[in-house]
Amino acid sequence: TRWSRKRRRADRRRCRVLGVRIDSGDLGALAKLVRRILDDAGLTDVSIFASGGLDELKVQRLLAEGAPIDGFGFGTALTTSSDLPALDCAYKMVEYAGIARRKRSSGKATWPGRKQVWRRYDGDGRMAGDVLTVEGDTQEGEPLIQPVMKGGRRLAPAPPLAQIRERAAAELARLPEPLSRLEEGHRYRVDVSDALIELAAEVDERIDRLMRSAE
Repeated sequence: TRWSRKRRRADRRRCRVLGVRIDSGDLGALAKLVRRILDDAGLTDVSIFASGGLDELKVQRLLAEGAPIDGFGFGTALTTSSDLPALDCAYKMVEYAGIARRKRSSGKATWPGRKQVWRRYDGDGRMAGDVLTVEGDTQEGEPLIQPVMKGGRRLAPAPPLAQIRERAAAELARLPEPLSRLEEGHRYRVDVSDALIELAAEVDERIDRLMRSAE
């Protein structure tokens, strides 16, 4: 066949054919066709690599269809968040002159004061839930917010890339199993502590008192 002739020519040139790349068309159907051609020619050791507009959902679908693809290449989907291209965020003042503050606009209310987040883990070491509370209020688990700068200076040297990579891998391994899936549907539990709720009530009472005195 044409494939076996190309392989023999490559062997004569001492150039071993390691794989075939497919980057357009119906990747699943083409991969099955190419695999059959390769196997019929005795080239069972030649792998198939697919690329071209792939993302995690397309790869999941190809694998579910049984496409005989050994490797995938990502480009655009690796550097562009097409499903959520922007992160809407804004700075909100929560403390001024040592006094807790908060915004009370409808639909935009914030929690006042300096805060800490405590993360709990289950018996398998996976994340079980977070608690948002005020700074200094100890909760079960480990505190997540750590100071890294003070007075415009780092408090410690930047960790090496290998250490950052290891930490990222360890944290991903501790995700709850449902959050490791591509499908949506599972919500991670985040609770607000009584201490933070009480602080918000105190701030509201102070604001209401000031507003009444200004009338």
